[in-house]
Amino acid sequence: MDRTWYTGNADDDAGENRSWLVGHFKDPSDIRHSKDTEVKWSTHPQGDARHDWNPGNHDGTVLILVSGRWQLDLRTDGHLETVVLERPGDYAVWGRGVDHTWEALADSIMVTVRWPSLT
Repeated sequence: MDRTWYTGNADDDAGENRSWLVGHFKDPSDIRHSKDTEVKWSTHPQGDARHDWNPGNHDGTVLILVSGRWQLDLRTDGHLETVVLERPGDYAVWGRGVDHTWEALADSIMVTVRWPSLT
């Protein structure tokens, strides 16, 4: 029988699926399986970075700073903007066609939500 709820700890469960907690990659019998949304909880030591541009393949992404300090570079159609998330709760939202890179300027905890969940 499929369970209609799940309780856990995001930090503990982040070891699965490259820190993604909800999305198409979960077993279809798991309540955390979704074709509509992906949710990620990630921890990053200071200096951790993604220098390669991640393509903007999702309709939408929201990135929320839980703790730390985070630099986010957003690029579309030759336009580049750098933003720094500094206060808990600072966030950025972007849509399809916006590429991004990032760097943890301090030890950081982030929550990312993307839609839809791409297969």
